[in-house]
Amino acid sequence: MENYNQTSTDFILLGLFPPSRIGLFLFIIIVLIFLMALFGNVSMILLILLDIHLHKPMYFLLSQLSLMDLTYICTIVPKMASNFLFGNKFISFIGCGVQSFFFLTIAGTEGLLLASMAYDRYVAICFPLHYPIRISRKVCMSMIMGSWIMGSINSCAHTTYALHIPYCQTRAINHFFCDVPAMLTLACMDTWIYEYTVFVSTTVFLLLPFIGIACSYGHVLLAVYRMNSAEGKKKAYSTCSTHLTVVTFYYAPFVYTYLRPRSLRSPTEDKALAVFYTILTPLLNPIIYSLRNKEVMGALRRVMHRIYSVQL
Repeated sequence: MENYNQTSTDFILLGLFPPSRIGLFLFIIIVLIFLMALFGNVSMILLILLDIHLHKPMYFLLSQLSLMDLTYICTIVPKMASNFLFGNKFISFIGCGVQSFFFLTIAGTEGLLLASMAYDRYVAICFPLHYPIRISRKVCMSMIMGSWIMGSINSCAHTTYALHIPYCQTRAINHFFCDVPAMLTLACMDTWIYEYTVFVSTTVFLLLPFIGIACSYGHVLLAVYRMNSAEGKKKAYSTCSTHLTVVTFYYAPFVYTYLRPRSLRSPTEDKALAVFYTILTPLLNPIIYSLRNKEVMGALRRVMHRIYSVQL
């Protein structure tokens, strides 16, 4: 067992992988996923920025999703990779607070943004004539700014609490990043009141948006069912099913993790579930929301053609 300086104010991240060949193999897979997610989300942001045909509310929301996923995975994976490679599992008290703040900000903001994107699709399919009014540039900006502001305020409150409670001498966090509930297991005080705030935040930022998304797609599927075009139905069903799959990948592990009481939580299970919403979802989002979209693929061809023309 490794010996750590218990008098330090630093925290210790025990990590995700065991120090073995299997751990190294899993580490390589995570790094490859990280690189693919990095490339996919950066490409998505640049593509929407460069192609004027994608300057629409739906794609502006999508670019924000890619920005969040980019921040998400860059907040978690580099530190985890560094700790595994160099064997230095320490993270400073302030560094832990910063990581926790960005993680919680993106977690809450992305939950609200996904609900905004579902509402955008609901209006576009169920009320196409009202779409320019209901989802104007101003409304789109309001949804984005509202998501960021609410996510930041929620994150600031949780992080401030986590940094101001007394911690016991043992500072080993059984996780691969500074997850506040995992940090609170080290607290030298009863944190049951805080657990209620976690329940409230999870309900507001994850459970309610997920219910809203399910209702939106329910109305969309009902509208599609009434269509006369068989091809249109097939396309809409395919799109809705893939979107709901990604949304479920994000929300379900989060809700299951944070709505359970501490007595029913397992560090190993929490870490496995966290992989879904911190690493896998940032990879899947650009694939599902872009590669399966004809407008995005058309924009990609136009941008590649422009780049090729310039080089000639």
